[in-house]
Amino acid sequence: MPTLSLDRTDRKILELLQKDGRLTNLELAQKVNLSPSPVLRRVRALEEAGLIKQYVALLDAEKIGLGLLAYVTVKLEKKGKMPIDSFSRAVQSWPEVVACYSMTGDMDYLLRVHVADLQHFSRFMMDSLLKHPGVLDSTSSFALERLKDTTALPLAHLA
Repeated sequence: MPTLSLDRTDRKILELLQKDGRLTNLELAQKVNLSPSPVLRRVRALEEAGLIKQYVALLDAEKIGLGLLAYVTVKLEKKGKMPIDSFSRAVQSWPEVVACYSMTGDMDYLLRVHVADLQHFSRFMMDSLLKHPGVLDSTSSFALERLKDTTALPLAHLA
């Protein structure tokens, strides 16, 4: 829950910055019909409150040679000492894994993996994931087509 009370202008600023984080303060001010100084104060308040975590450049995976996207579910060994910490550290060191979520259900984790091709994926699985001592089982699914892929979060519920 946001610690900051968000009015329509704050929500519009967040919406615009999610679409284009490189907007200048002047451009942002024009789009929300305010002068630059109050817009800058609002953006700084949103940053300080942690609503805006960071600004990044989003790369096109295919154009940089990472044309295969896989989703991998992972089940960890449950006997003895749980390998959660060890697995968490390992995931941080695998550059192919761009997202990892702890899940409910039959599997423990869901990984989003970007690789160049099937051979790259095979090397990742055989040399990294399946060699981890805590991994009991995994299942892979490959993305065939991108229907929607956005980093923008919905804001309508804040109104």
